[in-house]
Amino acid sequence: MGKYKLVVHTDPKSPVSEAYRTLRTNIQFLSLDNPIKTIIVTSAGPGEGKTTTVINLAIAMAQSGSKVLLIDGDLRKPALHRIFSIPNEPGLTYVLVSGLSYKEGISSTYIEGLEILPVGIIPPNPSELLASDKMKQLLKEVGKDYDFVLMDSSPAAVVTDACILSTMVDGTILVCASGQAPIDGAKRAKELLENVNANIIGVVLNKIPTNRKGYSQYYYYQYYEEPAPKQSKKRSRANG
Repeated sequence: MGKYKLVVHTDPKSPVSEAYRTLRTNIQFLSLDNPIKTIIVTSAGPGEGKTTTVINLAIAMAQSGSKVLLIDGDLRKPALHRIFSIPNEPGLTYVLVSGLSYKEGISSTYIEGLEILPVGIIPPNPSELLASDKMKQLLKEVGKDYDFVLMDSSPAAVVTDACILSTMVDGTILVCASGQAPIDGAKRAKELLENVNANIIGVVLNKIPTNRKGYSQYYYYQYYEEPAPKQSKKRSRANG
């Protein structure tokens, strides 16, 4: 699992696990009238916690009884196969290039209800591959077979991959690390996503340090913002 903690699985009673469950619940409530089944998770820059967020959100959804597919859409720096200790091949790129069923690249996990489609061989043309008609068809197909499809993506302010994928899915979540993500960088990522009419369903703000009695390390705080009419926003806060 490396440096990534699957806290929702390993420590389900922790505050951070409850934060991911709150995020899951918010998404489910957003889906009442217009189902949001396919979601990408991105960030402004690297190292802000997008991968940690997407895997724990996927686990939280699977724990609620949903059938979940987690796709590694970061074709430049894939990590899911290492975190879950599964083979990286065949994977997403193999499925897209070969034209075979996506089921050929799926790996099961020790989390009931959660399956993973790793990247596979890193291609020389990530953006072009993600923008292909085969990618669009793949997302439509898996959207029918799973309750939720979550995808890890490259940072939105660094490369175009997240913006490309955001046009193919129901919703996009932007992860920002407190004290790490430059304000201009976060605004730029949001602007780039909005330029392609991405449906930004929420923002996760994490890595907020706080001092608590009896604890000497940082905790993660997460904020989920739900877009509301008339430019007003409701904000729910969960400690993690």
